[in-house]
Amino acid sequence: EVQLVESGGGLAQPGASLNVSCAGTGVNLRDYYIHWFRQGPGEGRNFIACIDTIDDIGHYKDSVKGRFTVARNNAKNMVYLHMNNLRPEDTAVYRCAAAAAPCWASSFDYWGPGIQVTVSS
Repeated sequence: EVQLVESGGGLAQPGASLNVSCAGTGVNLRDYYIHWFRQGPGEGRNFIACIDTIDDIGHYKDSVKGRFTVARNNAKNMVYLHMNNLRPEDTAVYRCAAAAAPCWASSFDYWGPGIQVTVSS
């Protein structure tokens, strides 16, 4: 059964903000280091963000640092990727993945199917 599902993607204008969520079913996301990946057109999969367990510290690649924020809502068993000041280069399929190992993990127990984010005027 599906354990991670992304939602909240879609079309946004440059400079706008958008929230993408990762919902867990059958698994407690609180116990995992939740990573966010994206794959743009003609690109490979790129790590962009990760959130720790316990202390909920976020880690970010330079391309999104200062613009994107990862946050947990453990009561809802969800992890959010809040994207600010969106750029056309942010256009990609965004996926969440759960890892037992700390950020940055190299192995993941669960993956979401991905959701499209398109930034265009």
